[in-house]
Amino acid sequence: MGMALNMDEEVRLYTTNAEREKFETRATLYGIIVGLDYLERAYVRDAVTAAEYSPACTRLLSQYKTMSKLVEEDVPSIEQFMSQYRVSSESRNAPCLASFSLYQMDHPAALHRIKVGVPATVEHSSEAGPETGKWVAETTQSFITFMDALKLRLRAKDQLHPILQELVTGYARFKGSKDWEGRSKMVGWLITLNGMKASEEITEEQSRQLLFDVDHAYAEFFRSLSGSQGH
Repeated sequence: MGMALNMDEEVRLYTTNAEREKFETRATLYGIIVGLDYLERAYVRDAVTAAEYSPACTRLLSQYKTMSKLVEEDVPSIEQFMSQYRVSSESRNAPCLASFSLYQMDHPAALHRIKVGVPATVEHSSEAGPETGKWVAETTQSFITFMDALKLRLRAKDQLHPILQELVTGYARFKGSKDWEGRSKMVGWLITLNGMKASEEITEEQSRQLLFDVDHAYAEFFRSLSGSQGH
């Protein structure tokens, strides 16, 4: 006769320290995603200011990137993680990931922000101020640095992503940049790189297209500045 099951006994999710670390890491990653989703929704509702939102979002994105690297062997993508651990608002404060499996994890705002990889204030230029010579010089240098990297045949995500992120961030400081065609293309490439593993490389065809798009964005950048100064 088998041993009777004690319904009052706590179910152990792990039996070794390695398994415990695995569950704790995933639980932390899950908490970051939920926190980011709440932050995005609060910002859209004007419940937090842009000055409060930007550093908090940047910190959560940084934490997400760190934690996702620790689970990338088992969880290669954010979509897979969100489908693997399902949760509803009723169980978001559950003490362990095991109870999440009965519900649906639906955090589209967090998913979008993670894919873009930068705060909404950067993506949409919501706090763009007056253009200055310093900004123009810095953004110009970012363009040149990124194009040189492509011409030097740098292809890996960990080589290109930081440079492109800096370029897009610099772009966002200029009034009207959200309407520039090159801006949307640069954000699109940032999303593409953000979805790759650090060691993954873009193809030769992608590199040529990316260089083409950056070159056009560079020309548009100066046309737009010239036009605004002429009015």
